[in-house]
Amino acid sequence: MWDFDHCDPRRCSGKKLARLGLITELRVGSRFRGVVVSPKGTLVVSPADKEIVVRDGIAVVECSWARIDDVPFSKIASPHERLLPYLLATNPTNYGKPWRLNCVEALAATFYITGFDQHAETLLSSFGWGDSFWKVNGYSPFMIMLFCPDSNIDGSPYLKRYQTCASAEEVALMQETIIAELQESYETSRREKGSYFRLCVSISHI
Repeated sequence: MWDFDHCDPRRCSGKKLARLGLITELRVGSRFRGVVVSPKGTLVVSPADKEIVVRDGIAVVECSWARIDDVPFSKIASPHERLLPYLLATNPTNYGKPWRLNCVEALAATFYITGFDQHAETLLSSFGWGDSFWKVNGYSPFMIMLFCPDSNIDGSPYLKRYQTCASAEEVALMQETIIAELQESYETSRREKGSYFRLCVSISHI
């Protein structure tokens, strides 16, 4: 982990992992040949990265989303920089926001997608809200039945769907499919709510 001290130490997930001995801090400029989760990546992480993770591990950049432009990404480059696909944050700061994952969520997501579920769960178990990450991104059928019972969404968990892909290209396509399904569900919900409102207005005038 490259830590730029942007966050409150009491709320920083990366610092907590370091205190627990679950992550090692890296010096800016030091070489790292594993997978680096970075907004500067050009490929999304995929199951194809499993061997890289086994051999060289995963690194993240611990910084504030509000100060992302202050990070000297050129000094923490890796031959395996990766983006994360569509996932929802469940940390207290950015709960429910797509792509706004914190350090432990980014690590866990990468471990899940590359097939190391137990590693992901070990990291998340250190946080009181940690199990929410899997519940939100891994229990989609329940969420869909609860909020969108009449939708046409596939219903498979996001993370499980990404795990079925063989390459970054397939993960990117799966992400597009998921986003399109969510958009369709949103539009359907709006139409249904509009119809219900018009019905209520009509009844009120009878």
